[in-house]
Parts: sequence; structure tokens; C-alpha cells
Amino acid sequence: MKTKRLLIATLSVLGLFASLLFINEQSGGFISPLFLVGLRWVALALAIWFAIEKRNLTAWILVAMFIGIALGSDFPEIAKPLKVLSDIFLRLIKTIIAPLLFSTLVVGIAGHSNIKQVGRMGLKSIVYFELVTTVALFIGLVSINLSQAGVGTNLVAQNSQIEKANTILSQKQSHDVILDIFPENIAKSVAENQILQIVVFSILFGIGLALVKNEEKRNAVLLFSEGLSEVMFKFTNIVMLFAPFAVGGAMAYSVASMGMGVLGNLLKLVATLYGALFAFVALVLVPIGFMVKLPFKRFLEAISEPVSIAFATASSEAALPKAMERLEQMGIPRKVVAFVLPTGYSFNLDGTTLYLSLASVFIAQASGIDLSIGQQIQMCLILMLTSKGVAGVRGASFLILVSTVSSIGLDPTKAFAILAVDALMDMGRTTVNVIGNCLATYVVAKWEGEV
Repeated sequence: MKTKRLLIATLSVLGLFASLLFINEQSGGFISPLFLVGLRWVALALAIWFAIEKRNLTAWILVAMFIGIALGSDFPEIAKPLKVLSDIFLRLIKTIIAPLLFSTLVVGIAGHSNIKQVGRMGLKSIVYFELVTTVALFIGLVSINLSQAGVGTNLVAQNSQIEKANTILSQKQSHDVILDIFPENIAKSVAENQILQIVVFSILFGIGLALVKNEEKRNAVLLFSEGLSEVMFKFTNIVMLFAPFAVGGAMAYSVASMGMGVLGNLLKLVATLYGALFAFVALVLVPIGFMVKLPFKRFLEAISEPVSIAFATASSEAALPKAMERLEQMGIPRKVVAFVLPTGYSFNLDGTTLYLSLASVFIAQASGIDLSIGQQIQMCLILMLTSKGVAGVRGASFLILVSTVSSIGLDPTKAFAILAVDALMDMGRTTVNVIGNCLATYVVAKWEGEV
């Protein structure tokens, strides 16, 4: 009851702040900015009190998000160095992923000795991923054609965007989508955080272990893997205690370094993307949930924490260990979660594929070029191939965007200007990536009769 009253008080003060801010802007600024800042921090103090009483990590993450926004807005010079908090968190998360995936997949495959199921899950997963991401591509196309966000937009990249773009492009390497699935050196795959290669190695290791005839030797490795799995989940719980600081630091840095002034003529692009992402969730993911009889309440409770982490840090990897743990707690078997969820991180990037089709047409519109339906479909076919298997590549979405724009005869430097709001858009598309992969895990588990 106390937490409910605190929540109502927090929302009331926030509502009052938003109303006064709007009135102040419309009336020429008769309210003291100092008073508005004070009111905002009163609301944040109430939110902190609410989180203390709630004793819930998700509540702390959401409160930290708002604190980060306030710090970035009111004290930008203090906020910018706080990025180190999110960097520390992401480094710790990356140390979890490889041993967690390895141990859970080995136990899932060798512990149940059901090698045929791995093949079935692989086939069903790929079919599902391809269908859903194709729909996402076309929703992106429809959205940008309806909004015409690029028409009349003057895409001029600032020096900071040009430098950032050149840094990303300088790291560009040729990628063979099929070849890059398979590891040449597992230590290298772990060092580079190549999730799909780690998954492939772990599956083959698990199958090899299942084929070992000597039960004593097989059980020894299996016991070690089970112990490693349990330890890594406990490790995840320890690291997650740092998540609110990481989220606050990430938001503070983003607001302080980006501000709201950079939106300018790209505001319509950002609004179109978020509208398209919402439409994708409402028109595609929710109906799929109904089709597989998804327990929506339990599902939302399970993914709330991973999704909030993904949104604030703009990193799908940051949400992976907690998403695996929460989906397993929801009742999905570990062997399904460990296989489908990380595989989806390479093949089922719904938010990213939607963004790529939308951004490509936006650049064409801003360049004054009217792409025909045929050209747009051709572009989608290119994206269906190029957007797969590059999740571990830094700046992958930008690299794909530049190559796609070039392939249809547009000036790739026009894409540089979009980097001004890329962080803001990355939050949205990463969130949808995580939601889509969590749902995919449940869908495959349902098809397998495991839930």
C-alpha cells in the first residue's frame, strides 16, 4: 500500500512538472527555471523512495533511467564521464556470455541425449526468424512511404558525425554470411564475442559429449558443465546489481552528449521509426503471441528487466544473460532457451531490419530520388541477406545501411547525418530485437511441446 501511494505521488509530481513545463514554453517562460529543476528533482527523490520500498531491480533500473536523463540535462559536464559505468557493466556482461552459453547448451544437448531435437529446433527457428524479419522489413518500407519523412529534409553531416562514420567504416571487413557462422578458433570467437560461433561450437561439443560411450567420462564433463551453468547464473545475479548504475550512466551520457538540439530535421525520422516499431509489435508480435497462447502477463513480467536494460544501454548483449534466466523461470526449458535466444541475436534482429529498410528509403527521399516499388523490393532482398549474421560487428547496422544505399546508386555519405540521432534510434530497435527474440524462444518451445 505504501509503494502504491509513493508511486501515485511520484507520478503526480511528474505530471505537474510536465504541465508547468508546457505552460512555460507556451507563455514565454514566466516560471523560474530553477523552480522547474527543483520540482523535477523532488519527483526523482520520491521515485528513489519508491524504489527503496519496492526492493525490485526493475524499479531501480527505471528510476536510474530517469535520474540519468535529469543528470544529463541539468549537469552535462558531470554526466558525460558517467559513461564509464555502462562500459564496466557491458564488459562484465561479455565475460558471462561465452561460459553461460557453452554450459547451458552442453547440458541441454548431452544431458538429454536428444540430438534430433537440436536439428528440429534449428530448422523451426530459421524458418520463423526469416518470416518475421521479412515482415519487419516491409513494415519499415510502408511506414517511411506513408510518413515521407525524408522529403524536403536537408541531410548535412556535422564534423562529429563524419569522424564517427569514418571510424566505423575503417573497421569494415568483408563478411561471408555462411562462413562466419563457424568458428576457426574458439578462443578468438570468445575474445571477439561472436555469439553465433560460440553457439555452433557448444552444440558440436554437446553432440560429441552425447556420443561418448564411457558413462563415467561423459558424466564428469556433464557435471562440470552443470556446475558452471549454475555458477554463471549466480554470477549474472551479482553483475545485475550494478545494472541501475550502468543504466543511469548510459542515459546521462546520451542526454549530455546528444541533447535535444540535434534532432532538428531528423525528428520526423525518429518519430517514424518509433511508430513503425510500435506497429510491428502490435500487428505482428502480439498476434503471434495470441496464436501460440502466450501467457502475456507472465511474459511481460519475465522480460521487463532485460528489456529495460536493453533500452537504456542500447545493447542486446547486456540483456542476454538475464533474459535467459527469466525465460527459464517462466517455464521454458533451458535447452530451448540456450539454443533459440542466442541464435536469434544473429538471425532475428526485428528492430534492426525494420530500421534498415526505413532508413534506406529515408536517405533516398532526402536525396530527392523516388524509388520505384521494384527498387524497394530489390533493396529488401539485399537486406534479407546482408542483415544476417553480423550482430557481433561493431556499427553493423551503419555498415549495412551504407552498403545498401550504395548498391541502389545513392550517395552513402548522406547516411552520415543519421548518426546524429543513431543512439536514440538504437534504443528503440534494440528493445524490439530483445522482445522479438524472447517471443521466438517461447514460440519454438511451444512447437516442440516443451511448454
